[in-house]
Amino acid sequence: MWTKKAKRPLNKNADYQKPRKNSLWKKIALTTCLGVGITFGSVYADNIESQIPTVYHVYVDGEHLGIVDNKEVVKNYVDERIDQAEQKHKDLPLTVGEEVTYVPEKMFRPTFNNQQLVQSLKDELTVKVDGTKVKVDGKLVGYMASKEQADEALNKIKTQYVTPEDLKAFEGMTQEQKDAPVKVGDSTIVDVSLSEKVSLSDEKVAPKDILTVSDMVKLLKKGVLTDQLHTVKEGEVLGEIAGQYNLDSEKIKELNPELKEDDLLHIGQELNVTDYEAYLDVFVTEKKREKKTLKYEVEVRESDDLYKGEQKVKQEGQDGSKDIEYEIKTKNGKVTSEKVIDEETTKEPVKKVVVKGTKVIPSRGTGNFSWPAVGGVITSKQGMRWGAYHKGIDIAGVSNRTISAADNGVVTEAGRDGGYGNKVVIDHNNGYKTTYAHLSSIKVSVGQTVRSGQAIGIMGTTGDSTGVHLHFEVHKNGSLQNPLNYVSR
Repeated sequence: MWTKKAKRPLNKNADYQKPRKNSLWKKIALTTCLGVGITFGSVYADNIESQIPTVYHVYVDGEHLGIVDNKEVVKNYVDERIDQAEQKHKDLPLTVGEEVTYVPEKMFRPTFNNQQLVQSLKDELTVKVDGTKVKVDGKLVGYMASKEQADEALNKIKTQYVTPEDLKAFEGMTQEQKDAPVKVGDSTIVDVSLSEKVSLSDEKVAPKDILTVSDMVKLLKKGVLTDQLHTVKEGEVLGEIAGQYNLDSEKIKELNPELKEDDLLHIGQELNVTDYEAYLDVFVTEKKREKKTLKYEVEVRESDDLYKGEQKVKQEGQDGSKDIEYEIKTKNGKVTSEKVIDEETTKEPVKKVVVKGTKVIPSRGTGNFSWPAVGGVITSKQGMRWGAYHKGIDIAGVSNRTISAADNGVVTEAGRDGGYGNKVVIDHNNGYKTTYAHLSSIKVSVGQTVRSGQAIGIMGTTGDSTGVHLHFEVHKNGSLQNPLNYVSR
């Protein structure tokens, strides 16, 4: 029996399986080839680029100056210029005054000229200092190497009128310390300021324009020339006026052509003078506290218990004291104001009370004479002595050498008189006169009214005397009397 062979079932995928496999490998191969190609191209490009030379466009303050193959060309030239300048300007922070920038560029066929660029740099670059501009009240004074040096110069201006120690102490003070009271005997600087605003700013400066600290101090002190008028005062002459402004007479005449050779100056006349006006004045405020003595007052009271001309102290005076704090302002060392800002009385004064006599001393004597010395003995009586007549008595050996008036009266003689030495004569206005001789000193004057017992001099040995004693005489109506008839111890 023939049996028909059954057909094999169709597999759709089976028809593309092999072809699909071959296509994948083709893609892989193609991709690999492309990848290798791209990689090879990139590496090749990098190699090519690395072989292209780089040059540098050089700009000075934004202006294109030229091209160099190496920035070191410019750097080396700048360093050389600065090194040369440092030989003349040591210790200054030198730099170039212009801004140098670079723009790199790759060129297949680079064009550059190092030598030409260096030559151009010689013309374009300047050596400068990173300095500090000093301006006073907005006006340029000069340049310094640094702000530190400028501050040092300003401090030197200030320390012409305050000590460095006081300035340092002031700069470190708090406001509370400035306001605190000062101790007695002490003083404190509470303000140091300049008359004008000083501004400091950075600026590139030519080295030759840099001032030293001492030069800046001199410049600030000297200031600038200003035209001034001088008003002539009484007694001033041309030479004197010229000297006030560091000029001579000829310069004054040159500034004042209207002056004739023999012209006399008159008060109020105005003369043109030229003087320097300092850039800065220094104002200093100082607080000072000191103890002041309060002098006691003297109160005089009158009393008729004492004779006129006599006085006695009833109460001794005592000085008081108070603490006073002053605020003293100065301008360039000269006081412009001084005022009391605080005071405290620490001890009240006690007044002195003096009693003065008002009782009138009678110029007429009583006729009763008192002993004219303080104790003592009679060493020689009236009468003949050593071949001459002794007109009075001598008193010596006293406990106190004070000589007093024997009675009320008026002094008619008080001075030197030959052998009597220093002599006082008192007219008692009742016919009697008394004489006191050989005094070492006299305490009364002619015309003075004295009372009985009042001191008139000191016992001595002037004139013809053999020792310290008092020679005492009594006269009545012009006739010599024996003192022993009128006085006794």
